[in-house]
Amino acid sequence: MASESPPFSVSLELALNGAGAPDRTLYDAALVEAAHSVTWLRDAYRQNTLELLRVPERRDDLDAAASIVGAWNDNTSNVCVLGIGGSSLGGQALADLLPFGSPRVPHVRFFDNPDPFTFAGALATFNLRTTRFICISKSGGTAETLMQTLAAADAIERAGGGKYLKQHFAVITEPKPSPLRKFAQSIDCPVLDHPTGVGGRYSVLTVVGMLPALLMGLDAHAIREGANSTIQQMLNDDTPSASGAALHHALDRAGRLRETVLWCYADALKTFGPWWRQLWAESLGKDGKGSTPVSTLGPVDQHSQLQLFLDGPGQALFTLVSTDMAGDGPQVPRARADELGLSYLAGKHFGDLVTAEVRATAETLQKRGRPVRRIHVPKIDERSLGALMMHFMLETIIMGRLMGVDAFDQPAVEEGKVLARRYLSGQA
Repeated sequence: MASESPPFSVSLELALNGAGAPDRTLYDAALVEAAHSVTWLRDAYRQNTLELLRVPERRDDLDAAASIVGAWNDNTSNVCVLGIGGSSLGGQALADLLPFGSPRVPHVRFFDNPDPFTFAGALATFNLRTTRFICISKSGGTAETLMQTLAAADAIERAGGGKYLKQHFAVITEPKPSPLRKFAQSIDCPVLDHPTGVGGRYSVLTVVGMLPALLMGLDAHAIREGANSTIQQMLNDDTPSASGAALHHALDRAGRLRETVLWCYADALKTFGPWWRQLWAESLGKDGKGSTPVSTLGPVDQHSQLQLFLDGPGQALFTLVSTDMAGDGPQVPRARADELGLSYLAGKHFGDLVTAEVRATAETLQKRGRPVRRIHVPKIDERSLGALMMHFMLETIIMGRLMGVDAFDQPAVEEGKVLARRYLSGQA
């Protein structure tokens, strides 16, 4: 297992200086508290009491997932991933690593929102003889996933493929009795165990994310190696996850953290933002505490939200994530640019513009008294994305301990699920 440094860098320079900087006494105190949380994480790793921290070292589950990939490599047109929230967003974030227009077959598609028209259209359009389904639910009782699974099985049976159901499905769920596991047993399809000690929003590095990654042709080993590099940094050195959590906590203590904005300047991180948003919101929004996570994307949201960020209430921390792209992409021809009075664009590449814009946005926010953290990822690939994911998971866990909330449960969500089931059953 590789243990090189994480393939990204973090700078708090713009956050800790200027009008928007938190009080240094509050920040220093938060750093001390965060250090205690890092000690707790190190103990949890060594004593193997937090399963998430050991997931990147596993290989047996990847071998089991690879057997499904091998069986589905032939005669498969589409793979539909049926899951919601943490059972889907991680895989979708990994899918963004695929190049635009990738001809990869099978085509992996994610159906996380049970919109009746979208799913009906998919079942009516896909060739069901060559379509497979990955059904993911940690508990095995997620209503949305169960409904999709049963509808898919019914569609295949109606198409005359009832005796081949086991070849169309794979299930990921906890190793305990549940409706989803019972379904899998009834058709004798492959079942991969969802780790019992890893919650759905933390599960991207488990088979929940790795099976779709393998089917998409991504390097699952590199994803885990990247995640492990972040863990090893935490074990052996100061970790930017702790300083990031301390920065959030210092601003929160000062009443200046209503929102935290993750601003990614690359399409390869387009769904990484929503993945992080669930992680932060569901982990930390408890007991009247928490900050609203906002995920934004590059120049697109400079045009749609920057006005608010610069001239609105100003109670947010901004984390801008950039990558090396200067000199990349199509180039503007000099002659035509000069003819149109656009000399500042003459000879410039798309990547030059985005590079200039991320720098300008960061500095403008800081000048307006908005604290800005910079994260730079030289190359966005499997290893760096795995490292980033683990970085933000550790930061979220540490922040939970600083806030005094359990970063691993979601009691309010469970309450809503119970009520929805009552409505469906006609009991309310």
